[in-house]
Amino acid sequence: MDRTDTSRLRKHLMSDPSSPHPQTAGEIDIATHAILAYSSEDPDHPLEHLIDGHFGRGATQWASGRPNATESIVLEFDQPQRISRLIYEVEECWQERTQEIRVEVSADDGRTYRQVLAQDYTFSPQGATFQHEDLQLDLPALTHLKLTIVPNKGGSGVATLTSLRLFA
Repeated sequence: MDRTDTSRLRKHLMSDPSSPHPQTAGEIDIATHAILAYSSEDPDHPLEHLIDGHFGRGATQWASGRPNATESIVLEFDQPQRISRLIYEVEECWQERTQEIRVEVSADDGRTYRQVLAQDYTFSPQGATFQHEDLQLDLPALTHLKLTIVPNKGGSGVATLTSLRLFA
């Protein structure tokens, strides 16, 4: 019988995958550094879910309160922010659809925006159901960051986002 010395074993109990995660170094606390303006929300999936620290599969999520409507979420920063990294996630397990997400930024108090990302994600209950996007950026002195979500290009659906994280 093989006996292994386990006295030096390092271990920890894995937590619930949707439990809040601690902030990572350089992460911006969006709730204390910005006002979030939005076009709609489902009362069961409010905007707070987008920045509640839950991310990954099965996490809470923001959802639009209107089907088949393009939605906008704008972060209006209290002070200009340098953004070096943006992470967001989308999960769709129930409906086949193609959701588009556009990210635009402004350095002049929202008077003008420039697009930094336009991405389509195709979801299928039998295939891809989760998307994690991690963008390395160099965006100094932003006053606004705008997300535009088209829920289903060429079909029906509700706009959703699971999480949003920003890093200085």
